[in-house]
Amino acid sequence: MGSFVLRRILYAIPALIAVSLISFLVIAVPPGDYVDRLAETNAAKGDIMPVAEQEALRQAYGLDRPLMVQYWNWISAVVVRGDFGYSFSYNLPVRDVIWPRLGLTVVLSVASLLFIWIVAIPIGIYSAVRRYSAGDYVFTFLGFLGLAIPNFLLALAAMYVAFAWFGQNVGGLFSPEFVEAPWSWARVMDLLNHLWLPMIVLGTAGTASVIRVIRANLLDELHKPYVTAARAKGMGEFGLLMKYPVRHALNPFVSGQNDIFVDIVSGGTIVAIVMGLQTTGPILLEALRTQDMYMAASFILMLSVLVVIGTLLSDVLLAWLDPRIRHQQG
Repeated sequence: MGSFVLRRILYAIPALIAVSLISFLVIAVPPGDYVDRLAETNAAKGDIMPVAEQEALRQAYGLDRPLMVQYWNWISAVVVRGDFGYSFSYNLPVRDVIWPRLGLTVVLSVASLLFIWIVAIPIGIYSAVRRYSAGDYVFTFLGFLGLAIPNFLLALAAMYVAFAWFGQNVGGLFSPEFVEAPWSWARVMDLLNHLWLPMIVLGTAGTASVIRVIRANLLDELHKPYVTAARAKGMGEFGLLMKYPVRHALNPFVSGQNDIFVDIVSGGTIVAIVMGLQTTGPILLEALRTQDMYMAASFILMLSVLVVIGTLLSDVLLAWLDPRIRHQQG
């Protein structure tokens, strides 16, 4: 297992280098740059930016240098100093913009993930064991409904219900007085008071999908010979179910969790915009729109690293769940 993990890490290094280069070039190569976008925005407001001022800004931001020089300066600073560059839009270092929102994104996404697991896995097991029962039909219908309704539409409906029926202050993860306040126990409680609504909205589609995956996989396992043999030996039904079929049925589910950390960072961009959440998704969208290349490239690089970490953890969990995989890797 140790050698397998080490090999995967070594394989990931050239992949990450290639991804960082491609992501930087994809953002930088298209015609125009951040200064052009800024000049267009000012022109739309009737403020014409002189050419000399545009060139001065390009020189100040380092946009007048060759692309490969810009890339090398950026990636070497990331690797050596953990410096992700400078955000043109915010006039701040990228890390000063990302980190405050990243923590909130992680809290929200982990809460949504736990909500999905706690709700979906037991329901998926119940639907498979009680196949074609009334409960199975109800959960299957709710699952299809959850997949069919877009998250942003569900967010709008949930915000209306929370405000009209429960008097909940909707929009954002904090009340207005706590948005810029320093961390305190009151601010933590205010965050928890606002967290449940986006958690349910983000978790609904994932819950519906996981229910279907668990149910389908478990139905395949329940009628296999090893289950019949274990039952014939007198093994209790619940113990048999949890020890063998459920464990094997979780394999495809676990293998599909390699993008878990990407979801944590992206934080449901459309839902975040609709609900006014202080997460990283809207920042990434704005960086791509304005060609704030150091901000956008840093996000893409971060997502790539998290894909590698998520895939590695997924493989380790699969090896732990399924001895066959563990012996193959050994």
